[in-house]
Amino acid sequence: MTSSPVLDPAHVAKLREALLAASYTADGCLDLLGPTAYAALARSEAVPALRATRGGSPLETLVRLFLLQQPVPYAAAAVALPVDDCLADGWLTKGGGSAAADEVRATVDIRPYANEVAGLPSAEAWVVSDLGCAVGGAGGIGSGETAEGVARKDLVLGVGGASTTLANLAVRRPVRAVLDLGSGSGVQALHAARHAQQVTATDLNPRALHFTRLTLALSGFENADFAEGSLFEPVADRKFDLIVSNPPFVISPGSRFVYRDGGMAGDDLSRSLVRGAAAHLEPGGYCHLLANWQHVKGEDWHERLAGWVAGTGLDAWVVQRDVQDVTQYAELWLRDGGDHRGPGADYQARYDEWLDAFEAARVEGIGFGWITLRAGGAAQPSVTVEEWPHSVEQPLGPHIESWFERQDFLRSHDDAALLAARYVLADEVVQEQVGAPGAEDPEHVILRHNRGMRRATKVDTVGAGFVGVCDGTLSAGEIVDAIAQLLGEDRVVLRDRVPESLRMLTEQGFVTPVA
Repeated sequence: MTSSPVLDPAHVAKLREALLAASYTADGCLDLLGPTAYAALARSEAVPALRATRGGSPLETLVRLFLLQQPVPYAAAAVALPVDDCLADGWLTKGGGSAAADEVRATVDIRPYANEVAGLPSAEAWVVSDLGCAVGGAGGIGSGETAEGVARKDLVLGVGGASTTLANLAVRRPVRAVLDLGSGSGVQALHAARHAQQVTATDLNPRALHFTRLTLALSGFENADFAEGSLFEPVADRKFDLIVSNPPFVISPGSRFVYRDGGMAGDDLSRSLVRGAAAHLEPGGYCHLLANWQHVKGEDWHERLAGWVAGTGLDAWVVQRDVQDVTQYAELWLRDGGDHRGPGADYQARYDEWLDAFEAARVEGIGFGWITLRAGGAAQPSVTVEEWPHSVEQPLGPHIESWFERQDFLRSHDDAALLAARYVLADEVVQEQVGAPGAEDPEHVILRHNRGMRRATKVDTVGAGFVGVCDGTLSAGEIVDAIAQLLGEDRVVLRDRVPESLRMLTEQGFVTPVA
């Protein structure tokens, strides 16, 4: 048996037709299993789904084969899909493992995926990965049946939280060329194929590139090329309108697993991606990365991350979503590697190895978040590094694009130009008043944005009055003058004071400039 299926275009087309005919789709599986059993799969609990798939229909057979990774009778498989083609090409195998002689079992995980792109209707897709490597699968990574004859370091993971986060961050618009750097099982390439003329997928792991080919072919896409290699090496001097990367960013003392360990010291891999992106972005192009970074003793992490971008000429927005101390971080990835299931002495030795490496590098914690870069062409690029651990709206891509547009506006407008411009209140901004019960006036007025980053900010009476009448009719200066007259304040003093808060309200999206 081969370690991954052969890609026969005619056979793959027949398999796709069978999956669609049986409604083996994201919605179809949810309808079959119901929300309770579906949610249990995310906790790696298969029993509710097994109970829901005892009827023997083609959909139930496919769910058992590929989602639950259970053997099924050959006769049932023959009704659900072109079983002999799948056996010949290595999608299925007969007998062996936990299967009886007259049963077939899957050699790979085929996971239904709703390929959603903002502005386009949802499209059915399937992500192909190694068995036991789809987050939310019945087995979970490193447990249950896995790919036979494949070293764990070369396993190809399926859909997980990181891949869906990155897909939701990307700015989606019709473009010529997209680069999926470190494609894995092809989740990012799937999304990009819907709005790009051509997608280039690269990976250091040749098995990952093959799985990306399988994912795209099974989902009906042909607009992709593939290149094996590390970082930007495979694309030489080519430029792209969009670069997306969920790289092997784990900061580890070795390079045991291709899918997660970058093989560079500390966070140098993430830094190298940031530094190298400028040479491969078309004017106006975006680069979206997920990354880990070190919090080094005696260094401000904001300044350290800003230093990664300095000199590239790129605008940047870096958002730290979480931070862990070094013990939490080591434990997380030791469990990911299955070390907690081995001998206690081996686990302790590996744990010591991680802590020794962090101590030597003076690392106190590890931050996780996303980095968005844009080739804006400005003489003085905008670089923002911030922490935002709170919930955000998904997909966030349209709001990220708007954020950079507002940066362009603020960069090109001095205080006088800000006051001369007109603004409208953003959608779904609400005002909250905080004060003691029965008090005539509130102690604080809070503006809360329920879209995008879901920001909240405290404003004074002038700020509350300003946003209350921002309908694009009057300029900011005219509104300020009217508020000054109403409050009996000096209009010149108020005009000097307002631009600072107006910049904040604009940057954070509470108000939007009128073109």
